[in-house]
Amino acid sequence: METDKELAKSPEKTPEKVSEKALEQAPEKVSEKAVWYAMRATYRREPDAMRLLEEEHLGCFVPMQYKIVMKRGKKVRALVPVVHNLLFVHACPSDVKRVKSKVSYLQYITDTRSGRKITIPDVEMQRFIAVAGTYNDHLLYFQPDELNLSKGTRVRITGGDFEGHEGVFLKVKGARDRRVVIAVQGVIAVAMATIHPDLIEVIK
Repeated sequence: METDKELAKSPEKTPEKVSEKALEQAPEKVSEKAVWYAMRATYRREPDAMRLLEEEHLGCFVPMQYKIVMKRGKKVRALVPVVHNLLFVHACPSDVKRVKSKVSYLQYITDTRSGRKITIPDVEMQRFIAVAGTYNDHLLYFQPDELNLSKGTRVRITGGDFEGHEGVFLKVKGARDRRVVIAVQGVIAVAMATIHPDLIEVIK
């Protein structure tokens, strides 16, 4: 319980100052929203970047695939980055800027035409992670200039693990049959493992 002396002092507290400070900070917090950035970790420092981002409690995704690599003179199956230096970061602009200021190797990937930082819509990124995050051996990855998505057909998967996902159905290098491709525009694309035609519908 508060004593009479403490109660007498309570009006002298200055909640107004706290409120003003909170209001000053509020616009920045309210206006900022976490978005997906396509970024580079130069000199193959994706692991370092991932550790740093995890320490900062920021979202991060690096497309990985299993490959046979040599370790201590022996061949082992290990998860390695699909594209060295590439990673996706999910954070508010100010948080990305703050983390970037700590290290020199973390850089934005920019659009070659506009020069703007490449950001990816949440839905598009969720589709990509849902497929790439399976680390399926039958996934095929492509650079943007390796595919002509305009030649494909927009489709929706109607069954199985990826029910509801949308992509482009087209012939890709390294596969006998056509595949459903999920693309992160201007960055990377992944062709899914073969899906039975009965589980694919054309989006009209």
